[in-house]
Parts: sequence; structure tokens; C-alpha cells
Amino acid sequence: MELRDLPALNACLNFTAFVLLLIGYRFIRQGRREAHRKVMLAAFAMSALFLTSYLIYHFNVGSVRFEKPGAIRYVYLTILVTHIVLAVPVAILAPITLFRGLRERFAEHRRIARWTFPIWVYVSVTGVIVYVMLYQL
Repeated sequence: MELRDLPALNACLNFTAFVLLLIGYRFIRQGRREAHRKVMLAAFAMSALFLTSYLIYHFNVGSVRFEKPGAIRYVYLTILVTHIVLAVPVAILAPITLFRGLRERFAEHRRIARWTFPIWVYVSVTGVIVYVMLYQL
């Protein structure tokens, strides 16, 4: 794999995390706690791999400018800014949420997961959208 392949890999990792998060949510709603645990660990792993790959790419390449003019630029920047701003709390909340679940502190896990889950889903899906807009438009 080459450096130029990392943005596509990052989008795939984000998309996989997004899908796993939805599956994990469904499992817990069905009362399938063990399946939920396994899928959420996989979602966390995908997000951790994403972050590693993202940092490697941008350490080597720097920032990539969105060159399209007009309204689409403002749409892109809005999505990008919200994605970045919300990625910071996910990097803090996801490990805490995971830790509480693994320690079977379920009441605390549920309280924080109510915040973590929707933010994490948003960050994962907007990561894919940013990739598509930046590299595929």
C-alpha cells in the first residue's frame, strides 16, 4: 500500500466503523449483549486504525485543500468543521464508554453511550462524506 492509497483506506475504515456502530446498536436493542460487545470492540478497532492511518497520511502529505468553488465549498467546509470539532470528543468518549462497558459498569456505560453513539456515528459517516467530496468530486 502506498501513501496515496491511505485516503481511500481511511474512508473504508470510517464506513466500516459506521456500519459496525449501527449493528452494535441493533444488537444491544435486541438484548444481545455479547454480540454487542464484540461488534463495538470491532468498531473501536476500525476507528483506531483510521486515526493511525489518518495521522500517518497527514504527517507526510500535510493538509489537502478543497479546490471546488461556489456553494459546494461552503457545504464541504461546514461538514469538515463539524466533523473535526466532534471527532475530538469521540476520541475521549469512545474509550471511556468502551471501558465502562467492559468493566460491566452498565448504568454508567448507558449514560455516556447516549452521547457517544450519535456523535461517533456522525463523525464516522461525515468522514466518508469528506473523502468523497475531497477526492471523488
